[in-house]
Amino acid sequence: MSGMTLARLAAIALTAALGACQGTFSASPEGIPVALESIDGAPAPIRSALAEELATAATDRKVDLVGASAEARYRVRGYLSTATEDGETKVSYVWDVFDSQKRRAKRLEGSSPAPVASISSLDKQALAKLAQASMGEIAEFLSEAKSETPAAEAPFQTAEAQPTEASDEENQVAMQ
Repeated sequence: MSGMTLARLAAIALTAALGACQGTFSASPEGIPVALESIDGAPAPIRSALAEELATAATDRKVDLVGASAEARYRVRGYLSTATEDGETKVSYVWDVFDSQKRRAKRLEGSSPAPVASISSLDKQALAKLAQASMGEIAEFLSEAKSETPAAEAPFQTAEAQPTEASDEENQVAMQ
């Protein structure tokens, strides 16, 4: 899916979500633009639906989600996979958050049980749950980054934002 299509979907979802109730969140990541660049590991319809759910979750948490081609302080790339063990299927996600110098600032990952056999079968409810959990973690990271960095300071730098090499385990999760 092209960046322009993801940007359009995000813009449409954000517009539709303006009337939605705002969730409670103690610290606000407002003012830190984040671009959703890609979601790998899922077919196009699932990527589109997840992008819409992420846009709604971003609005709920006051995250400034912008199009992939827009100027942003952070860029996010996501990876999805499913695995079945002992008859239980789990959907796993990895979100790599990159700073403006294209260095990975944070890796967020998790999994949850899913009542499906594959990513292609995820329904709106499962995608909404995944998006809410994912955007909650992204919003928490942004709030921490905002509170640690004075507004006049540029560019964002912390020990965690140093270039990192993905471990073999991280590469395998991302490639699933």
